[in-house]
Amino acid sequence: MDAHILTSLMLFHSIQVDGDLMCRILGKYTMSGLFKNGELVIGGVFPVFATIEDSHTLSDTEPPTRKCVDFDLRVFRWVQMMVFAIEEINTDSSLLPNITLGYKILDNCDSPAETVRAGLTLANGPEVQESKPCPSPTRAVITSNSLHIARAIGPFGIPLVSYASTCSCLSNKREFPTFSRTVPSDFFQAKALAQLVKHFGWTWIGAIQAENEYGIFGIQSFTKEVAKYGVCIAFTENILSTYSRTAILQIVETIKRTTVKIILAFVSEDDLYPLMQEIVRQNITGIQWIASEDWVTAERPSTEEFFRSFGGTIGFATRKMAIPEFKDFLLNIRPSVDSAEYTLNNVFWENIFGCTLYFTEETFKLNISETRSKICTGKERLDQREHTFFNVSQLRVTYNVHKAVYAVAHALHDLLFCEKEENNTIRLCGDIARIEPWQVTEHIKRVNFVNRFGEAVYFDENGDPPAAYDIINWQLNKGVVSHVTVGHFDTSPDGGSQLVIDEDSIVWSTGREVPAGVCSESCPPGTRRAARKGQPICCFDCIPCADGTIANTTGAAECVECPQDYWSNDGKDSCILKDIEYLSYYDAMGITLTTVSLFGLCLTVATISVFFSFRSTPIVKANNSELSSLLLFSLLLCFLCPLTFIGQPTAWSCMLRHTAFGITFALCISCVLGKTIVVVTAFRATLPNDNMAKNFGPVQQRIIVCSCTAVQVVICVLWLSLKPPFPHKNFKLSNEKIILECNTGSDIAFYAVLGYIGLLAATCLVLAFLARKLPDNFNEAKLITFSMLIFCAVWVTFIPAYVSSPGKYTVAVEIFAILSSTFGLLFCIFAPKCYIILLKPEKNTRKNIMGKMSSRKL
Repeated sequence: MDAHILTSLMLFHSIQVDGDLMCRILGKYTMSGLFKNGELVIGGVFPVFATIEDSHTLSDTEPPTRKCVDFDLRVFRWVQMMVFAIEEINTDSSLLPNITLGYKILDNCDSPAETVRAGLTLANGPEVQESKPCPSPTRAVITSNSLHIARAIGPFGIPLVSYASTCSCLSNKREFPTFSRTVPSDFFQAKALAQLVKHFGWTWIGAIQAENEYGIFGIQSFTKEVAKYGVCIAFTENILSTYSRTAILQIVETIKRTTVKIILAFVSEDDLYPLMQEIVRQNITGIQWIASEDWVTAERPSTEEFFRSFGGTIGFATRKMAIPEFKDFLLNIRPSVDSAEYTLNNVFWENIFGCTLYFTEETFKLNISETRSKICTGKERLDQREHTFFNVSQLRVTYNVHKAVYAVAHALHDLLFCEKEENNTIRLCGDIARIEPWQVTEHIKRVNFVNRFGEAVYFDENGDPPAAYDIINWQLNKGVVSHVTVGHFDTSPDGGSQLVIDEDSIVWSTGREVPAGVCSESCPPGTRRAARKGQPICCFDCIPCADGTIANTTGAAECVECPQDYWSNDGKDSCILKDIEYLSYYDAMGITLTTVSLFGLCLTVATISVFFSFRSTPIVKANNSELSSLLLFSLLLCFLCPLTFIGQPTAWSCMLRHTAFGITFALCISCVLGKTIVVVTAFRATLPNDNMAKNFGPVQQRIIVCSCTAVQVVICVLWLSLKPPFPHKNFKLSNEKIILECNTGSDIAFYAVLGYIGLLAATCLVLAFLARKLPDNFNEAKLITFSMLIFCAVWVTFIPAYVSSPGKYTVAVEIFAILSSTFGLLFCIFAPKCYIILLKPEKNTRKNIMGKMSSRKL
């Protein structure tokens, strides 16, 4: 039967008396709790009362015992679970057979100082006489507030198993070597919270942390995790339940002033509750709260009044478990009728029934609930009382207490008992009286069993269990706030994790729509993020991508450059093939140049027809019909050359256009040069004693034409053999277009071809200029002079125009130069003759030509 005790914290001093080690009690401190004797005693520290009333009196004598208030039914259920689990183990023949477990459970009033006192009380053991040896420590301690007690009794090597302490700092085995826990570390909770934030695309959130190890280490771990996902913490506020209202109002002002709509509160329920009250009082709504596991399932704020501001809260809680038989155990709690003590069961009874227990006048005076007007006798029936205290279908922390007790029991069993022998019996192979704390610690580290609920219980090298969380969502159903499970988070032994969320079942603070948690809306496709000066990276402006770059996703940090053959579209969200530009037969310029070229071709053919038809006339005979025919044929080829420059460049067309142009023009100018020499020699033949004409007959003319043309042919053959022209995509002239052109291959060869044509033209010009005063009717000197002037002028202006013209206009300039110079030759040399042949036939006589010559001689 459970018995209430007022336990004393005793400080022992070891002394030698007659060679024996003895102990002397130096002091004691009264603490309330539950006690039961056993061969092995397990300690427990629980914050059954939430607050200590401090008288704040100064005295030079020992201060009075402080009074604990605010009885917490939820924590009292944890206490009862420890008792229940130990009773279960005592009736289990397979676990610690024939050994009775006892317990020593103390209330620390949720105070660090009281926690240390409770820890030292458990470490010192029960009160003993001065003549007795110093007591052995408690075998293990089940606790919630582990940091303070771990630092207090850790040096004694007493193993600690926590059911509620989640601070990641406790995983440090160098500082806390005896610590283990059945609740996951905040390291895993921070990881789960970070994945939750990432899942819903929240990048701009606020944080409220308890100003203690729980809050500070929790937010630090969370901040480190979300930094991987580009999440910004807009603000971090500290809070404790001891904060003044002024400090709480400052936090509320921060919440009201900021643009943050998502706030994570890594705080215990007790520390957060005053802030929650102020938020509700000021009717602050529209905030999506993310809860840490310490308050996400808290009952006190889970009311319709608080739901206005905290509805839709989402967070992680340890996995729940239903233990139906535990309800019968709770229904059998009875208050103490002993007039000498006022037990925790009595306080529970008064809280559950809202009454004041009355047995005798003496107990009534001791009753801490004497302000209640309703009197109860302790005979009331719990099974007729509807209260969440008796709901054992969703046990979370309570279930962790159960696992902690069983972990200690399995460790003690492994330490004391040998394996089963052939006769199927268990043999005790350890000495109960000689159990050392470090031995229990080592066996707790190696604990690995499957409990009766099918869950594996074990600890990793840091004393942490595998992480398994339920995702809890606050929803209102018929005026009752429910903690609805909407997903789960699990870790695997290999370090992986899995987050599963049923989004359709979540109710948010904004309704069914996922709230936005961003400082700046995600940039649409076609734009990139540009950080605002002096602000976090989550606050940015959206800048359109530059030409040639795209952003085809929402929220792009950088624009991606398009491949070389592509260009960005108008929306800058996709790359499209660049337009390929070249002088085509289908565009206006190509059609015009083709028409002009064909027109020149037709004129040349017409001239050839005229000369062929009137080949027997004096003017045709007098102008060297062979060279004229060859010149007309070369002009015909010159008019065809532009057609090779129009159309999409290919390897063959590029080689053909330049070589054909060079050779045909070399042939054309060679013919003109031959005609010029003929004119000069013909005039000199009339001079006395000049035999040049005799040495410059048709054979010599052909040799001049062929040799001059052959030089150009050699240049072109070398050009094609060594470094021929080739089609080339020019990306430099235009960003939006690909200029398809013919690369000359060798600029030296190209300019050699032009230079050679220029040399022939200059020679013709000089000779024709010297013969310009010869008789008009006899020679073509003036006509050749004019044609060469036009030819040279065209090609001198061609070079700068060719260099400065972009894209297809370069080709157009070259075609224009070819056509201009060809038309100049055609019109200057053959137009006057055709005019006489067709329109002035009376002048196309030998007499007229000879007469003119004779008159000039006179």
